[in-house]
Amino acid sequence: MEGSGLGTPLTMPLAPLVPELAGATGILGGTFDPPHLGHLAIAQDVLEALGLSRVLFVPAGVPPHKPDRVISPPSDRLAMVELAIVGNDAFELSRAELDRSGPSYTADTVEILRDKAAAAKEEGRFVVILSAESLSFLPTWHEPERLLRSAHLAIVERPATRTPGRPWLEEHFPGLEDRVHFVAGPRLWHSSSDIRARAADGRSIRYLVPSAVADYIVQHHLYTGDLWRRN
Repeated sequence: MEGSGLGTPLTMPLAPLVPELAGATGILGGTFDPPHLGHLAIAQDVLEALGLSRVLFVPAGVPPHKPDRVISPPSDRLAMVELAIVGNDAFELSRAELDRSGPSYTADTVEILRDKAAAAKEEGRFVVILSAESLSFLPTWHEPERLLRSAHLAIVERPATRTPGRPWLEEHFPGLEDRVHFVAGPRLWHSSSDIRARAADGRSIRYLVPSAVADYIVQHHLYTGDLWRRN
């Protein structure tokens, strides 16, 4: 899925900011190489803020904006996501992007998930969760207008990152501004690339990823060698 980058909530759920999205399904995509606590915290915040029924974690197959980057095998990334979301009944793993060939375009992923939901007579409203940084690159994505017509976007604001505002949306996506919603995310600095580099250096990644994910990384010898320090 194009550029995206915690258990039981500790507070009472927030009232939905967008009532018409209550009960919809969130989509959080990424390489998840590895999935970290920031991913989980963001998913939980959006789930509560918008009143979503669940969040699907969708590991990317072939990230279109990172064609030359080495990533771990799908089997490892799937296994780590499964371990990361254990214990939260509102979090689910989706193979939507790994079970097809070609680049993982978000607009296509949403269509696949909508068709699957319709066939199963399940909830067909989807909210794609993105960082503010990813929103700024949205005009370069594959058919972004089609994406905005088929799903809403939840934009998670990040520390030290400038978030494009409504004037920017009006300029780039006139008539579709109301499909984009902003959520104040957790003030975390977690980065998968930093975690990979730490692991490659033999440094601890404790408190950055779920303990089960940290154990998996060690047991399967992931992120070892100079390659992961540069990637």
